[in-house]
Amino acid sequence: MSVHTQNTRLTTTKIRQMKQVGEKITMLTSYDFTLARLVDQAGVEIILVGDSASNIVCGNQYTLPITLDEMIFLTKGVVRAAEHSLVVADMPFGSYQVRDDEAVRNAIRMLKESGADAVKLEGGQEIADAIRRMVVAGVPVCGHLGLTPQSVNQLGGYGLRAKEEAEAEKLIADARALDKAGCFCIVLEKIPAALAERVTREVSCPTIGIGAGAGTDGQVLVLHDMLGLNEGFKPKFLRQFAHLNEEVHKALTAYVEAVKDSSFPSAEESY
Repeated sequence: MSVHTQNTRLTTTKIRQMKQVGEKITMLTSYDFTLARLVDQAGVEIILVGDSASNIVCGNQYTLPITLDEMIFLTKGVVRAAEHSLVVADMPFGSYQVRDDEAVRNAIRMLKESGADAVKLEGGQEIADAIRRMVVAGVPVCGHLGLTPQSVNQLGGYGLRAKEEAEAEKLIADARALDKAGCFCIVLEKIPAALAERVTREVSCPTIGIGAGAGTDGQVLVLHDMLGLNEGFKPKFLRQFAHLNEEVHKALTAYVEAVKDSSFPSAEESY
């Protein structure tokens, strides 16, 4: 039986309880009110306002350019739509890496100004102290390990992470550090399935996988990718649950034709 009902808003405590009872957790990204409302109504437990908005919304090649102000603006609309889902907002590149006190201040600002329920940070032991201080200050934190897009320039691309033993052992140590620091969940991106399953067993908080196999406590995908709106992006881990690119294209071309041939608006559509 589910640990929550559709007439209550999810909390980080309930997300933790889902791991304890063995209920899988669903997470999807969203960046605007209209789509977030649909995600919320579908029963998705966590809506992530990802810094992937830098790509999806702003058209940037990487996630790095998006700012804290822009993330707050986007998160506000998602929060207004979410009646049941927990809303997690990504802390953008540069907002938490410089100093711990600045990181805590920015995380508090995110919650106060956007209304988000929690924040997400990329990184392991090197940011554990900042996370611990955020949690003490009352800011719930979701961790993120494996492929961390904000470090793309350092990592040299978007390839599979932690294939070798040394990096795998570091990831496990990082996960333990984040768990100890108080993260209520940890995203594991693009790592071997066996490693993700081991991490899931060794930490008390839930793990959310993306390209990390079925052994995690939940799954996350970018909404526009799983809806098939980005036809050019088809990594191995992505399942397209719809092909809306084709449907939207048909609708748009039909609109253009209807306007051009004066069949829209019809008499019935006129006042």
